[in-house]
Amino acid sequence: MQNKGLVKLFAVLFGLVSIYQLSFTFKSNQIDDQAKEIAASKFDDPAQRSAEEARYLDSLNTQEVFNLGIAKYTYTDVKEKAMNLGLDLKGGINVILEISVKDILKGLANYSKDPVFNKALDDASELQKNSQNTYVDDFFIAFDKIKGDSKLASPDIFANRTLSEEITFDMSDDQVKPIIRQKIDESIVSAFEVLRKRIDKFGVTSPNIQRLGNSGRILVELPGAKDVERVKKLLQSTAQLEFWDVYRGEELGAFLMQANEVLKPLVDNNSENTETNEVVGDTIDEVDSKIKELIGDLGSDSTDVAVNPIGNLLRGGANGPILGTFEAKDKDLVMSYLNKPQVRALLPAEQRYVKFAWGIQAKDSEFVDLYALKGNRDNVPELSGAVITDARQSYNQTGKPSVSMQMNAKGSKIWEEMTGRAFAQQSQIAIVLDNIVYSAPGVTTGAISGGNSEISGSFTLNEAIDLANVLRAGKLPASADIVQADEVGPSLGQEAIDSGMKSFLIALALVLVWMIMYYGKAGIAANIALLFNILLIFGVLSGLGAVLTLPGLAGIVLTVGMSVDANVLIFERIREELQKGKGQKEAVKDGFANALSSILDANITTILTAIILFVFGTGPIKGFATTLIIGILTSLFTAIFITRLLIDWYVGKGKNLDFSTSFTKGLFKNVNIDFIKKRKVSYVVSGLLILLSIGSLLTEGLDQGIDFVGGRTYQVRFAQDVSPEEVNKDLNATFGSAEVKTIGSANQLKISTKYKVDENSAEADEEVQSMLFESLKPYLPKGMDYETFVDGSGEAKIGKMLSSKVSPTIADDIKKESFWAVLGSLVVVFLYILLRFKKWQFSLGAVAAVFHDIVIVLGVYSLLHKFMPFSMEIDQAFIAAILTVIGYSLNDTVVVFDRIREVTNEKGFRGGYNINSAINSTLSRTLNTSLTTLVVLIAMFTFGADSLRGLLFALIVGIVVGTYSSIFIATPIMFDTLNDKGEAPEEKK
Repeated sequence: MQNKGLVKLFAVLFGLVSIYQLSFTFKSNQIDDQAKEIAASKFDDPAQRSAEEARYLDSLNTQEVFNLGIAKYTYTDVKEKAMNLGLDLKGGINVILEISVKDILKGLANYSKDPVFNKALDDASELQKNSQNTYVDDFFIAFDKIKGDSKLASPDIFANRTLSEEITFDMSDDQVKPIIRQKIDESIVSAFEVLRKRIDKFGVTSPNIQRLGNSGRILVELPGAKDVERVKKLLQSTAQLEFWDVYRGEELGAFLMQANEVLKPLVDNNSENTETNEVVGDTIDEVDSKIKELIGDLGSDSTDVAVNPIGNLLRGGANGPILGTFEAKDKDLVMSYLNKPQVRALLPAEQRYVKFAWGIQAKDSEFVDLYALKGNRDNVPELSGAVITDARQSYNQTGKPSVSMQMNAKGSKIWEEMTGRAFAQQSQIAIVLDNIVYSAPGVTTGAISGGNSEISGSFTLNEAIDLANVLRAGKLPASADIVQADEVGPSLGQEAIDSGMKSFLIALALVLVWMIMYYGKAGIAANIALLFNILLIFGVLSGLGAVLTLPGLAGIVLTVGMSVDANVLIFERIREELQKGKGQKEAVKDGFANALSSILDANITTILTAIILFVFGTGPIKGFATTLIIGILTSLFTAIFITRLLIDWYVGKGKNLDFSTSFTKGLFKNVNIDFIKKRKVSYVVSGLLILLSIGSLLTEGLDQGIDFVGGRTYQVRFAQDVSPEEVNKDLNATFGSAEVKTIGSANQLKISTKYKVDENSAEADEEVQSMLFESLKPYLPKGMDYETFVDGSGEAKIGKMLSSKVSPTIADDIKKESFWAVLGSLVVVFLYILLRFKKWQFSLGAVAAVFHDIVIVLGVYSLLHKFMPFSMEIDQAFIAAILTVIGYSLNDTVVVFDRIREVTNEKGFRGGYNINSAINSTLSRTLNTSLTTLVVLIAMFTFGADSLRGLLFALIVGIVVGTYSSIFIATPIMFDTLNDKGEAPEEKK
């Protein structure tokens, strides 16, 4: 090997840089463990421990904690350079938010009531369920379909006062469309910036936020975020801050009693009057039906409510700006009463547009206050949050957390007018956030100039901090719905690390032992190169700032198995050269040279499929692809150069290397199987397997996960073993339909439901989770409250450990992207093999073998998903497995084809005789590599995380089938499409 000195220098530098990068991870872990020990020594309560741990780490942010001699680093520096752990290893939340383009369009049209415009919006929403277009494209399609004489540039739609400088009445629809697209893009960019500012202030290490194409979707990854509910609230809060004049309670106190009298006969008689009211918008029937439903939920109290509708619900009278106090559970019922047309008719003309709003509910209270805001015809506040220039968490006069705000010049002027008026009238101003009254302070010192104001309420410190962050970052230009979410509790993340490392070490040990058993002293050289390869993989991951995920760890372990392949190819070729009678040095030189072509071809095909997986995958799957690509590249370097250095050094000392042991010497030497003659048998066997698989797919189908059908999934752990059948029965009664499976141990269930699958609001998520908790109460420890269940990371580690959500729209997108990923990989591989082997017959054989493997793996999953004791759902992880199987199958096929090309170019085709010879000569390598990889996968399957078993089982089946197909499918099809001289039919003279 030439340039040995350069290779040694590069290897040493590469190794030192990797150690340098990883040193930050070790130091970071050391400091984190120290923080946990200090917190544990001070507090027994988990919440207090967590707070003390955070306080201690915050105190180190600017302190020097790591001295490498050449440089000194603070804790912040160390954390930034440490390896980033993904959601599934560290716990946290990974969500895809979808900014409502529908809301943006409504805003651009000034909330037009044009029937064609609103019908087009509704139609676009329907189209989105099965469309790959953006929402705005579907809106334009829907509008064009029904517009008639309407135009986008009409005064009632986009040619309004807001867009007057850009859209004029004489513009055509084609001229308006690019302007609207640009405005929507600007709004989404604004939303992205708002979210980024909020996340930056949240204090999570290594957050990731990125816009996904032009779809209006934004990916947010927050590994290590412990308060998941707080994160979700922070991300989805629209922060609609408004300032309203408010009526004093005594001004409308009599109104409640009058309303009570009017309601008595209406509630008792269940009036059928269908008269409408413009202010409220609901018919009497609609309001009455709501009231009947709400009353039905009250149980034994329903009779009292019917007799004295409001009076029996009232828990406190008028007090300052408060109209009355009620129990929180009665809020919807009370609001339905107040919005009845007959009730609102009691209001005098000057109070016609009153807006009833609830106050913020204290965390430890069952009661909530009712306010009456001085509304107007347009339902627009005199002052909104758009005027806020700064907001900070502070403390009010009583020492409780509050939020202080500063307004711009325009806001300051209006604020001065409002506070002056309130002072003169001795009234209050309600500070309303997202339709909830946070406070309604009075003005005691006259008009307030300068634009300073304060929001106070029953805040916790975190709530005040989050509110200040939201106000300072700005409001979202439209609502943001979580259309896909993965939440992992920190305890489950730690378990994943423990099980992942255990399976990794076991797999590594098995591979190291096997290589020494099979190749003797040469195996030691391969093992040193393999260990160096692992160091490089982790070093590169750390240096690039890549995120290590659980599938990523699986990718590294898989690389351990596959990286042995290059050494196996080299060693087998050296053994062949030795058998020809060549000397040690010459055999080593020729063995490396002859194996190079096969190694490159095999690894390039695998990298191509990994790149496709990286492009189409998201989150953990992208992590799997990243580690696979890095692992293949580093394994090529270590196998070709590091192993060569070690072997050359050993042989150069005059020592003998047999590249075998007494057990393996001569193994496969005299094997002479006529594979070509047996191809018809393999066609029949494969044909039957494919027919069985297709039959099962058509009749039984696949167990599609929520990635492909939409829904919510929860992984729940119990204190004792539970029966999935009993739990399923209870959950079916709650949700109408639910699927319950045991995952891992018998005290852990995976629960999936499509209940309210089309609703992506935070309220819907909370409702489903709350219903789940109530249904599971009989199986949970007595006294467990909702917060402990949701946390799932207490001392007992009982409760919700993980949850995922995928909306039907994004599920449809994932399904189509997965299809294109698989199809794309087949096309790319076909073209690469055609380029390398010059004959389409080789490409056809390879693609046919891959198609054969995919169908059989799918068939196995279709046949067994009801019987296996682990989840066999078809999800994104399964698609990752399929693409990996494609890569592995091609790896094997290309090695066989490469040897066939070499032998037939040298000795001719001879009716398939030399093809058999080529296959037999690669048999040792094929079985050795397959066995090594299988040992690794089986170790991971046995000792690894429950969540990876479905992916690993697919890989195990795929490797067995792929090894078979490279010999019995790919090669025979290539042979049958060539003539007996090895020529394509069109090449015959």
